[in-house]
Amino acid sequence: MKKEDCIFCKLANGEIPTNTIYEDEHFRAILDNGPATKGHALILPKDHYQDLFDLPEETAAGAIAVAGKLAKRMREKLSCDGINLVQNNGSAAGQTVMHFHLHVIPRYEKDGQHILWNPTSPSAEELAAICGELNS
Repeated sequence: MKKEDCIFCKLANGEIPTNTIYEDEHFRAILDNGPATKGHALILPKDHYQDLFDLPEETAAGAIAVAGKLAKRMREKLSCDGINLVQNNGSAAGQTVMHFHLHVIPRYEKDGQHILWNPTSPSAEELAAICGELNS
């Protein structure tokens, strides 16, 4: 079910023209209009889900399956050297459109992009405490 005021619902359901590179009954994959690299695509479910917390497991599995298909095609057709899958949930994580979407970003040696984080150095005790919290 789509949400009437959601731009990604409109894109996913063909109400707004896109550069579509994949479509099936549940998803549309489009080229990002502000790409990080050549071939950067977004996988959009046709139904509205705000984020990963709202997404049914079968839809999540479907998105990953589409990402695999696109990654193989990108490696074959664009000769990329790697792929990043990026998926943000909530504004604190960088989500700007509140409709679940998965970025498939082809990576090329020396493409100048840095899709990384600054690693921290938690102690063994801190890691054990976090593990305990998550497993309780």
